[in-house]
Parts: sequence; structure tokens; C-alpha cells
Amino acid sequence: MSSFFKRSLLPLAVLACAPAVLPSIPFAHADEGMWTMDHLPADLMKQRYGFTPTAAWTERVTKASARLALGCSASFVSADGLVMTNHHCANECLQQLSGKGKNYFQDGYSAKSPADEQRCPAMELNQLDSITDVTDRMQTALRGKDGAAYTTARQAEESAIEKECAKDDPKKWRCDVISLYHGGRTALYRYRRYQDVRMVMAPDQNAAFFGGDPDNFNFPRYDLDMAFMRVYENGKPAKVEAFLPFDAAGPKEGELVFTSGNPGSTEREVPLADLEFSRNVTVPFIIDNYSALDGALWQYSRESTAHHQEAQERVFGIENSLKVYRGRVDVLSDPKLLDAKAKNEASLRDWINADPKRKEAYGDPWAKNAQALAVKKRIFKPYVMLEGAFGIQGELFQYAKLLVRAANERQKPDAERLTAYHDARLPALEAELGSTAPVYPDLEKTELAFSLTKLRQVLGADDEMVKLVLGKAAPDDLAETLVKGTKLADPKVRLELWKGGADAIAASKDPMIVLARSTEPQTRALRKQMDDEVAAPSRQASEAMAKARFERDGVSSYPDATFTQRLSFGQVKGWDENGKAVPAFTYFSGLYDRATGSDPFKLTKPWLDAKAHVNMKTPYDFVSTNDIIGGNSGSPVIDSEGHAVGLIFDGNIHSLGGDFYYDETTNRAVAVDTAAIMEALKVVYKNQALANELSQGHL
Repeated sequence: MSSFFKRSLLPLAVLACAPAVLPSIPFAHADEGMWTMDHLPADLMKQRYGFTPTAAWTERVTKASARLALGCSASFVSADGLVMTNHHCANECLQQLSGKGKNYFQDGYSAKSPADEQRCPAMELNQLDSITDVTDRMQTALRGKDGAAYTTARQAEESAIEKECAKDDPKKWRCDVISLYHGGRTALYRYRRYQDVRMVMAPDQNAAFFGGDPDNFNFPRYDLDMAFMRVYENGKPAKVEAFLPFDAAGPKEGELVFTSGNPGSTEREVPLADLEFSRNVTVPFIIDNYSALDGALWQYSRESTAHHQEAQERVFGIENSLKVYRGRVDVLSDPKLLDAKAKNEASLRDWINADPKRKEAYGDPWAKNAQALAVKKRIFKPYVMLEGAFGIQGELFQYAKLLVRAANERQKPDAERLTAYHDARLPALEAELGSTAPVYPDLEKTELAFSLTKLRQVLGADDEMVKLVLGKAAPDDLAETLVKGTKLADPKVRLELWKGGADAIAASKDPMIVLARSTEPQTRALRKQMDDEVAAPSRQASEAMAKARFERDGVSSYPDATFTQRLSFGQVKGWDENGKAVPAFTYFSGLYDRATGSDPFKLTKPWLDAKAHVNMKTPYDFVSTNDIIGGNSGSPVIDSEGHAVGLIFDGNIHSLGGDFYYDETTNRAVAVDTAAIMEALKVVYKNQALANELSQGHL
């Protein structure tokens, strides 16, 4: 699985301080690239495939694509707001809608008509409206600034730009200032926000994740990892002008195909020192933490049917993340990658030092970056445990932390706030606090007790913050007291505290709020130190390296992924694995041959009943050379005519190196064939209404 959502189990605050980066090392192949929609490589596409995207084609693909704010991609596939994405991207909604004897995550979901489509409690969909270059404005604001002054100036200018962008209606528009080429270019992305997103159809988990962990990141594959939702406006299905006509025939081998999605993050331009930090510090820490948490939740799941249902989506995401990070261990130790990085950096350094004017202009960005990494190493553990939330986990405390920090930030002028608390972004935070998604008390206690134990283990029993948080209490006892005493599971209580602002937070005796209030000064100080002494100099170093490369090589590459809309192109194509050809397609016949009757290769009754009726020659999943990464989950696979012919849901095992480089010989995107989607809807799930809407393009 390759959703940013599932990889973003790593708290966002930690992701935000991920290594700063620069342009590509020479692994480039013709199909490499996650290109911004306003800078597509038209000449390269024409040269390789004889295809040139027109302005109309690009505009329609852009507007027909979307992203789920939780970290996935999606697309509109009918004029009546029908959205196609992955089952694993809809997991959270399916989990939240379950209950009262229903387990939609496991058993699937099917609305008989739009009137039966249930609203996802915490889902937001964003549709890209425009991209505006604001590079000159940002560089003018940052010129001559360092450290805290740099951070303050950046936050102020971003705040002003985003506020101007969303001033018409912040609830309708989301505006994000995005750094591309790590300071080489800055762009303003404006999105249309849809907050009424309803579930239409999702298959059972056995079909969506057939093969389970053994097949995850592998191929041949037989997953029907799809889900359909619908966006609503004013209580009615939204009318959208741009959508992708659904081609039920699917693609052909060798055909040119595109993916339009929102890759979450890549580190292809990261300096060698940052890669070494990830290898030696970040990745081992995450693997250790997630492995232990996976064990705790596995035990929790075995205690009762209710506990199994409550934890299923969380366990699913953690185990996927573990596979990703374990794959990074080998990649980050690969001499091919490390040697190429070293040679690439040495070449650029020599070029800068060969000219006194260049040396004066760019300085020594590697030394500046090294100083930032030294600080990062020193504060890494307290930062990730406290500000990064590894040490105090659970939804309830995260609500409390958001409320406490928002109360403090909202008292400041907009330009002085942290980016997440700018006026333009407050509607999204308020919507998050108002979510009616269920909170499971027993699961909260388990995760909180686990993380408090880890907090003491990682920082030590004598650490002042550990003493402040735990006092004399045992982790299990404190977790019990906090979860039992808080009222933050109620969205009405959360919204009252939000509206009450700083006075309400200061007066609150809710134990979660009290804990968040007591830890806020120290966690905010850690955040400031990370921003001023790590992020700011790293950004400046990256910008200097990027500008030097631009001067030397010109701008002919794509920026690292930033969870913004990108287009990749490639062809439907298998690969050779140890001298053996891996075909591009799997078929229904292979699915039934692979089924054993036992998990994770078990088919549900509708599939067994349909065996005599499905066309066994129908393509099921396929691979292509499209360059994707986490966050591309749910991306449509599009043919040259702009039709949907597939649905990205994963990459093969070689794609695990895709964070750091792209190798066209073996790296493959894995997608569900639209032919399989249509066959399953008609024959297995007997959902003719949805099949008709896809075929006709409207209800």
C-alpha cells in the first residue's frame, strides 16, 4: 500500500522536520518524475511517446483529480460528484460509520441510492483550483534573515499570502504556500474544499486486501482496493464540470498512461548527511516504536470482538508503515545510492569553490546543514516524544493539545502564528474538532498507557518532563484516570472550548486539557528550537544548493513530492525478476487459483457464489512504469484521451526505494484495472446502479 495516510502514522510534526533537500542524482530514466501541473515536460513526453498534452487536456485532468485531506488521492468519475479512491483510503470513514452490529471496514459498504449514502464524520476532499508563483515575494521577505528572524519572516509572509488567497470564503477555499525545490521556487496552491463527503460503495476487506501482508508491496497481485464516495453541496450531490470518463475496457500492455495524484513526500534531493541521519536515527526509532505498538494492539485485538473491530484500522496502518520503514533499512545502506550522492555533492561543491563569486554567493551550505543536524540529533528524542506525540498518544490528548495550542496562537497577530493556526486554516481545525467520529475509550487507554511507558523508557525516569507528565503515577493508572475523566470525546465539548478561546482553556479542569496545558511551554519551546535552529538553516542550505544547481544545470527536473498534485507518465509494462519475466497483468482466473479458503487468501461468499459467472479472462491488477510514492494511493490511471483506466493502490517491492531514487528497470506502480472494477460491480456485488453511473458519467 502506498498511501501517505498510512505512512503518516509518523506524527506530522516529525514529518515537518524531515531533512531538507536538493535536486536529483543521476538515476534518472525517461519515465521518472512527479511533475507539477503547471510545468509538465511536454517535450519529453512527445519525444518518448509522441504525445503532447494540450491546455484543455491538462485543465480537465487537473480539475477531475482530487486529494483526501487525510493523505490520499482521488478523482471525480461522474458529473454528480462521484469520487473514486482506494478502500484503504476510505478505511477511516468505514471504521467510523461502523457500529451497532455493522463492520463496514471488514464486510464492505453499499448504498442502494444517494439517499442511503452516509456522511463520513471526518473526511475532507480538496480539488485544486489554481497554482500561483510567489517565489519573488517569499525571497524578498526572507532576504538577509537567519534563525528566528528567518522563521518569523517566513511565517508572516506565508500567513499574508494565504489570508489574501482565502479571504473570499475560508470555509470554501484552502490555500497552502508550498516550497518547491526547497526554496528554489515557492507556489501558492488554492483548493476548493468539500467537507460533506459520503460513502457510496466499498468492497469487503478480504477482496480489498487479498493476500494481506505477504502480498503487500508485491506482484502478481489480486486486490480490489477500491472505494467510491460522493461529494455534496447544500445537501445534494455536487455537480462537477470536470470528471474522468470511466473506460471499462482498461489499458493495454505497452500503452501510455498517466497518474494524477498527490505524492506525499520524497527525499530524492536530500543531502548525504540527511540520509545518514535517517538511516542511523529516525528509521530505527520508528521501527522500534511501531513494532512495540503493533504488539500491544495485536494483544488488544485478541481480547474481544469489539476490541478487534476498534483496532483493525489502526493495526492495518501500523503494519503497512512497518513494511515501508523496514524496506528503507536496505535502501539507505545501498552503496549505489550513497556513492552517487557523495559524487553528486562533491561535484557541486567543487563547482561552487572554483569561482570566488560563486563561493561568496552560496557559501558553504553543507557546513550550515551539518550544524542544523547536530542540533536535530541533540533534541530528536524529546522532540518526537513530546512535540511529535510519540510519548503521549491517543486522539483525546491530540484534541487537547490542539485546543491548548490554538488558544495560545489565536491570541497572536496572524503573521506571528505557527502556519497551521493562520486565519485561513482555522476552519479546517474547527471542522476537525467538530468531527463526530467515535472515540474508543479502551483503545485510548491502551495507546496512552503504551506511549507513557515509552516516554519514561526513552527519556528516562529522571527527566523533568517525564516527572511532570507522570508524577508518581504508573502509566497504566494515569491513562485510566485521564481517559475516564476527560469529556473531550464529545465534539460539543471540544467546540465549546474552541469558541471559548484562551479563557475557556485556562479555566478548564478537564484532565486532558490540564495535561496539555502543563506540557505546552516545554513542547512549544522544542518546536521553536526545531524551527529556528534546524528547519531554518536547513531550508537556507537547501535553497543555496538548489540555486547553485539551477545556475549550473538549468531547471529541467521536478521537485520532491510535497502532497500537492503531480502528473507522472509511463507505460503498462512488467519487469524481469532474477531473469524471470513478471507479466504486466493478473486476471480473475489467478485470483481464484490463489484463494486457499484461509486468511489472508480467503474469498467471501459473494465471490465464491460468483465464481461460475465471472469472466476469468478479465484483467484484475496491472503494473506500469509510472513514478509514484506514498500519497498516490487513490490516483486514477489515465489514458491519453483522459479516460480512467485504472486505480493506483500500491507499488511493487522495488518501489520501496522510490523515496530516494527511481529505477525504471524494476520500480512499478500497481493498479486495479477498471475492467476488474466493472466486472466485480456487476457480477460479484450486483451493484448495477453504480456500474451504470460509471458507464454513463452521471446518476
